[in-house]
Amino acid sequence: MGAVIQKATYETLYMVGISSLIAIILGFIPAVILTLTAPDGLKPNRIVYGILDVIVNVFRSFPFVILMVIVIPLTRAIVGRAIGTTAALVPLTLYAVPFIARVFENALRETDAGVIEAARSFGATDMQIIRRVYFKESIPRLLNGIILLIINMVGASAMAGTLGGGGLGDMAIRYGYQMYNTMYMIVTSLILIVFVQLVQGIGNVLYKKLS
Repeated sequence: MGAVIQKATYETLYMVGISSLIAIILGFIPAVILTLTAPDGLKPNRIVYGILDVIVNVFRSFPFVILMVIVIPLTRAIVGRAIGTTAALVPLTLYAVPFIARVFENALRETDAGVIEAARSFGATDMQIIRRVYFKESIPRLLNGIILLIINMVGASAMAGTLGGGGLGDMAIRYGYQMYNTMYMIVTSLILIVFVQLVQGIGNVLYKKLS
């Protein structure tokens, strides 16, 4: 049991860590574009904002289980197979990118308009405003978004496990449900609870320091 739990925990950390990291990098791009092209942004553009806004909303509308099935051909094309821990990274990342993009957009757009106008009056360029005003002022909120993403991905990785993705979800179904071993279900739940509490606790400490 110890070896099974250790392997499943490692697979869950692998799925959550890699997919979250890729999503944070990729999600920041549409978040910045949405912020800039919004009606109150530095470069308002109704067409660009409208199209990107719809794309983000569409991908966010898919329940993860359905999305995981829909992207099986893409998963096979990228990874070479549709099941397994590495294969689960594709749907997990696609699920996470629009989520964190929207969270980042909201965090950036909460930047005080007075600070932005002050930067403009001093002759700051758009890139300088993005880096030194939008990003710097939003760091605590961006951190909260990342913590929320990681916690959300823990649940998604557990669902990925039920469809052959491995990890704690797979352990709970295979050893707990199918083999009628309640102890595996209990241990899985406890590990997930501890992990979420640990991530949230670290996030709260960092938020206080950055604020």
